[in-house]
Amino acid sequence: MKLDALAIAAHPDDIELACSGTIIKLVRQGKRVGILDLTRGELGTRGTEQIREQEAREATKLLGVHARENLGLPDGNIEVNQANKLKVVEIIRKYQPDIMFFPHWLERHPDHEHTHQLAREAWFYAGLAKIITTHDGKNQEPFRPRSYYHFMQTYEFSPSFVVDISDVYEQRMETVQAFKSQFHDPRSSERETFLSSPGFMRFLESRLEYYGDRIGRKYGEPFFSVNLVGIENPFHLTI
Repeated sequence: MKLDALAIAAHPDDIELACSGTIIKLVRQGKRVGILDLTRGELGTRGTEQIREQEAREATKLLGVHARENLGLPDGNIEVNQANKLKVVEIIRKYQPDIMFFPHWLERHPDHEHTHQLAREAWFYAGLAKIITTHDGKNQEPFRPRSYYHFMQTYEFSPSFVVDISDVYEQRMETVQAFKSQFHDPRSSERETFLSSPGFMRFLESRLEYYGDRIGRKYGEPFFSVNLVGIENPFHLTI
């Protein structure tokens, strides 16, 4: 199955937190979208691997994406090595997305930085004919997506563009809340984390409001492009 867009992240819930509004909008527009999680998030302070898997299934339904896979790499130890690069190359060639989304290269969590490096290198190597990968026992054809964009996680950057998500904001936040084991629960006896702190959800909402305000809208998701972003018609710009 060919996809229009593929989003790659380190952990289940990363995509939901960073760019689920954009994913939902693309799906509503008839685009075929997929997600690749590199780990199962088993090293997370809160919840269990089984709970997070169940939460990811619920979030996937809410997103409406056409495919979601998990490479099962060890959480907290995403190695940028040839074997892992080839695993990501195989996924890129399998789905042949036109565009990719993955983390920025500078991030708070080492897994996010390593995910950036793996995805960026796999994007390039996927287009090389002499890099051999197989799927279902057959050699895959080389394929390189035409572009890729970085979503914002903890650290901020100066965005290349902001997607207006005002019309899907409520559904977006429902996908985040699907991972309820990760967020604040006053009844929980588990250790508090950045995500489970009482102020985290307000932090997330404030960021979406801020970038929405920057483009004259209520809510927005920021992205960075290493290449200049071109448009066909300036009237398609929102501001």
